[in-house]
Amino acid sequence: MARNFKELEAKMPPERLARAKVRAREAMAEMLLTESRKEVGLTQEDLAQALGIKQPSLSKLESQGDMQTSTLHRLVAALGGELELSAHMPGGDVRIRQFAGAG
Repeated sequence: MARNFKELEAKMPPERLARAKVRAREAMAEMLLTESRKEVGLTQEDLAQALGIKQPSLSKLESQGDMQTSTLHRLVAALGGELELSAHMPGGDVRIRQFAGAG
């Protein structure tokens, strides 16, 4: 008999569940950066050159789950995008402008 994910999740110890959620978020962030780069038709070498870094450094950036806002801002800008940071607060969403010119 197949079990759904919610049943399995309910039986997981809280610490293990928290670690699994962190790993899932990190994997999604990696996919999004890598896929965004591929979507605009750039290789790691192309993007690394645009950022003024070496390809292995870009590879490391694409695979890490946590980075400085200024680094993410530069990366998104090099892909032709604009980074927006928002917080979902109890009273409504708030766009955070403190980092608008980061990088």
